[in-house]
Amino acid sequence: MVFEYSLTFFAEGQGGEKTEPATDKKLSDARKEGQVAKSREVANCLGLIGVFLVLKVLMGYIGGNLLNNFSVFYSEISNVVVFWNGQMPVNDTNMVFRRMIYSIIMIILPILAIGFAIAFASDLFQVKWKPTGKTLKPKFNKINPISGFKRIFSLNSVMELLKSLLKLTLIGVVAYNYVSKNIGIIFSFYEKEFLESLSIVGKLVTDLGIRISALYIVIAGIDFGYQKWKFSKDMKMTKQEVKDEYKQMEGDPQIKGKIRQKMMEASRRRMMQDLPKADVVITNPTHYAVAIRYDPKIIDAPMVIAKGEGYLAQRIKDVAKENSIHIVENKPLARMLYHNVDIGQAIPPELYQAVAEVLAFVYHLQGKV
Repeated sequence: MVFEYSLTFFAEGQGGEKTEPATDKKLSDARKEGQVAKSREVANCLGLIGVFLVLKVLMGYIGGNLLNNFSVFYSEISNVVVFWNGQMPVNDTNMVFRRMIYSIIMIILPILAIGFAIAFASDLFQVKWKPTGKTLKPKFNKINPISGFKRIFSLNSVMELLKSLLKLTLIGVVAYNYVSKNIGIIFSFYEKEFLESLSIVGKLVTDLGIRISALYIVIAGIDFGYQKWKFSKDMKMTKQEVKDEYKQMEGDPQIKGKIRQKMMEASRRRMMQDLPKADVVITNPTHYAVAIRYDPKIIDAPMVIAKGEGYLAQRIKDVAKENSIHIVENKPLARMLYHNVDIGQAIPPELYQAVAEVLAFVYHLQGKV
């Protein structure tokens, strides 16, 4: 029994293996779709460092405000309880607690805002500012169980698992070492006053947080490099994709060639139609032919109305003979005009003298001078 199979099943995408680096157009299109090389760990790391540094600097101010607020609200609760003979209405309770929560939020809000600003700045540094809403649009592959299964067992999932294990390990090691060194201070809390103990706890927590965040930089650096590599790998293209994109941007070379050929043919037809108006044809004599017309009413200087090389030069000479146009052999002048003056352009000033001599000779033969 013979089984038929196609090797294209094993090809990585259309056109074979993706070996070509992404083009600027593909990178631009990916950016519009929200696909960028960005590490969330960098933003998390810098945000944590910023929050704990601010906490360390403002711990006294924040702790003092929190204690003052608690004292004020407990006093209000006591006054309400006394006013209502030992009972506190639900409305009054809700009002007091809402005010307390609002005050706490206002105290810690600057710290959260600083953390958010640092995280936002780190994302801005990684991918620059170009927001897009396309990432918010629902996509079928996000709810497709087959795609979800592939994502679970993908290289990215393995990398995320390794990052999580690495983070837990580092946090555990740093926390254990720091607590071990300060275990004596922790056990001495029962000998200290409440405010002093609270101050020490705040210092221990912020110092531990800064140490963990600083070590987190290692994870962020590894993840940033991995995300850059993964994005570059995912954006690679096959040779066929590069060719197709080039065709889309520049047009099919065969079609462009046909269009160029049609344009040249049309230009050549117009040139041959204008050729009978020429005053003289200057030749090489076998390689080049340039037709000159001079009409002071139209242009101040003689202009080239036709030119050609090889077969086209011979056609120009044949048409000139058919229309009784004088043909003058001047090899240097013919080459200069052919290579330096386009059809429809006036001759440059440096060739005035040479062309004027040819025209004077032709006009003399015609009896115009």
